[in-house]
Amino acid sequence: MPASEPGLASDLARGAVAGGAAGGTDRWLNPAELLRGLVRDVPDYPQPGVLFKDITPLLADGAAFAVVIEAMASGHAGVDKVAGIEARGFILAAPVACRLGVGFVPVRKLGKLPGPTHTQTYNLEYGTAAVEVKTDAFAAGDRVLLIDDVLATGGTAAATAALIRRCGAEVTALSVLIEIGFLDGRANLPGVDIRALLAI
Repeated sequence: MPASEPGLASDLARGAVAGGAAGGTDRWLNPAELLRGLVRDVPDYPQPGVLFKDITPLLADGAAFAVVIEAMASGHAGVDKVAGIEARGFILAAPVACRLGVGFVPVRKLGKLPGPTHTQTYNLEYGTAAVEVKTDAFAAGDRVLLIDDVLATGGTAAATAALIRRCGAEVTALSVLIEIGFLDGRANLPGVDIRALLAI
């Protein structure tokens, strides 16, 4: 489904949710089709040469949003916490946590959390960045589902996974909307179960 047909994607999502509500979850539209229809490519943003994946049309469509949240939560029973990576990972992780009936933990950029934190630094193309989490965010042995919107180079996700492990918790899987395959983010996440609704 081309990105120029968001109306069709939206209509199909509403039909999928209605079918699911009637008990026919096998009738739900493949979430990958919704993502193809409702995620916009924005070239040269936030800098030249970058193709930004704009998920705001998906978020604005309640029926489509419900389908992808259900899909991201599927197969992750038994986790203790859901962690979301700032910032768009928050939007996805919080409803997934609600769907699974567990707590949500925000993994934030440096300096955004009050109180004692653990910090993990990672390399960017030019310089470094850091993510952090509160020291009491996880109990030892917690099974944690990690959520983000896009897996690209995998640097931020790998740093977050390392941060969770430093807290004594276990990363059960990384669930994302979109995986950009040619950037080979999986190479930075050995041993992590990576699940993407759409691989491009």
